Amino acid sequence: MFGSSFGNIFKITTWGESHGKGLGVIVDGCPAGLSLSEEDIQVYLDRRKPGQSRYTTKRGESDTVEILSGVFEGKTTGTSISLIVYNKDQHTADYNEIAEYYRPGHADFNFDTKYGFRDYRGGGRSSGRETIGRVAAGAIACKILKQLGITLSSYTLSIGPISIDKKNFDENAIMQNPLYMPDLAAAEKAAEYLEKCMQEKNSSGGIIECVIHGMPTGIGDPVFEKLEANLGKAILSIGAVKGFEIGDGFLVSAATGLSNNDSYQADEQGNIKKVTNHAGGITGGMSDGCDIVFRAAVKPTPSIAATQQTVNKNKENISINIKGRHDPVIVPRAVVVVESMAALTVVDMLFSSMTSQMEDVICFFK
Repeated sequence: MFGSSFGNIFKITTWGESHGKGLGVIVDGCPAGLSLSEEDIQVYLDRRKPGQSRYTTKRGESDTVEILSGVFEGKTTGTSISLIVYNKDQHTADYNEIAEYYRPGHADFNFDTKYGFRDYRGGGRSSGRETIGRVAAGAIACKILKQLGITLSSYTLSIGPISIDKKNFDENAIMQNPLYMPDLAAAEKAAEYLEKCMQEKNSSGGIIECVIHGMPTGIGDPVFEKLEANLGKAILSIGAVKGFEIGDGFLVSAATGLSNNDSYQADEQGNIKKVTNHAGGITGGMSDGCDIVFRAAVKPTPSIAATQQTVNKNKENISINIKGRHDPVIVPRAVVVVESMAALTVVDMLFSSMTSQMEDVICFFK
C-alpha cells in the first residue's frame, strides 16, 4: 500500500491498524537538539483519545505513547523518531459480522475491490484510529513551531445546524466543554442536538476551524507547492473530512473584486500590512503575514445503529444495524487531528523555504 507517508523534508510515515497490536509513526527530518518527552506528545494524544465524554466511543484506550528512537537525554538526536501506541481494548468480535457485508459510508467495498482482501476489524487502515500517528507527529511539529513564535488554535465551529456566535468567541472555553467549542452557549445547544441524534440512533457532522498565528511572509510557492494547496491536501487526507476552504472560502463566488481584495497599508515605521484578511493569510500561494484561517467540513459518523440498506459479499440486498462502540460525532476528536496536519504542513514548508534566498544559504553555511 502506497500513501502512508507525508511531507518532503519534515516527513512522517504512519503505520498500524485499528485492531492490530498497535499504531505509530516514524518522523524523519526533525532537527537535533529539540527538547522532547513522551509527556509533550501525550498532551496532544489525550485530546483525541476515546472515552472522554458521552459523545465519543466507549472504547477504553489510554493511548499511551512510547518513544522508541530518536531521543536521547530529553533531546532529539536528528535521527528518525519512532513512536508507538499499543492497542489495549479491541473488541474484534464486534466486527465479525461486518466481514460478510459492506458498511454504508465506509471503505469496505473499495478495499475488497482494490486489494481482494481487507481487514474488517474496525476498518483497518481506513479507521479513524490511524490518526494516532498523525497527532503524535503533529505534537513534535507544534513544538518546533512554538520555538519560532508560531502557534495554532483549532476548535469546533459548528455541529450539525448549531454554529458558534463569533461575538461570544472565548478561546478559554474551548477546553471547558467536551465539544471543543469556543462558545459555551452554542456548546450547550449542540449537546442537546447530539442527544436527539443519539436517541434516533443517528450521528452528526460539523465544521472545524483552525487559525495559524505568527506565520512569516513568503512561505509557500506560487505554482504546484502553494501553501493552501498543501494544507488542503493535508486536511483532506483525514478520513472524515469532505470539504476544505480558506479565508472567505466559497463566499468569494458571490463577491466582487472590490469587496474581496485585501488592501495594503504601510505604518509610520514602513511596515507593510494588510487591512483585511479575506484571503485567509495566503496570497499567490504564499503566506502574506496575516493569520492563516481555514475550515474543514467533517462528515457524520458512518457507523450508526439505525437500520441501513447495503449489499453482502454474495451481492444480495440486505438491511443492517451496525453494532460496536462508535462516536455519535467525530468532530471534537478530529479538532486536534486537523491542528496536527496543519502543523506538519507548515513545518515542512518552512524547512523548504530555507533555501529561497542565496543570503540565507550563505548565512547558514558560512
